[in-house]
Amino acid sequence: MAQAIGYIRVSTDKQDFQNQHHAILAYANQKGLGKVSFVEVKMSSKKSEEDRKIDELLITLQPHDHLIVSELSRIGRSVVNVVTIVNQLIAKKVNIHILKEHLLIEPDMQNPFTDFQINIFSSFAQLERDLISQRTKEALQARKEKGIKLGKPKGTIQNSIYDKDQAKIKELYDLGVTLTNISKKHLGYGTIKSLSEYVKNKLNRKGNHE
Repeated sequence: MAQAIGYIRVSTDKQDFQNQHHAILAYANQKGLGKVSFVEVKMSSKKSEEDRKIDELLITLQPHDHLIVSELSRIGRSVVNVVTIVNQLIAKKVNIHILKEHLLIEPDMQNPFTDFQINIFSSFAQLERDLISQRTKEALQARKEKGIKLGKPKGTIQNSIYDKDQAKIKELYDLGVTLTNISKKHLGYGTIKSLSEYVKNKLNRKGNHE
């Protein structure tokens, strides 16, 4: 049976929590979604703690479950963060209820409006990747035109793109999440080959549940 999860992201204001809690319960009751379990994240929490709760939520949620939030901005810290999380939820076929914006995204429903919503979020994610790529190329070109030699000096130890997510990768891998899901759903990368090597060499894991 599908479960309903209310996701509350709050400041230190107690009234803020109560307002979101009440709105989610009222909506779930109106829509007949049954008992609601709540996940609460404080905006003042460390980024790593908030990411951990999001990762745990994504692992817990199953296809056809319902995630209810009071408004779109409560899902994440930035537009990119929100879009990334929404796309991960869509990939898991979780129904997303966003109250303030009157949005209901049902990935399994085949209708033009749902397809449009999913395409919008996918387009935002692709746009951000394209902008990052463009900014990187422009910065490199500017350095080249100034006569600055590109690349790291000989003998420099090369950092990995996964270093910033090392704690998250270790936690998810130890929980049994496959490298494919870690790479594509949780980190947004398209390949697991380099991640497999990273897990084996940097985290001293065998890297066998791909």
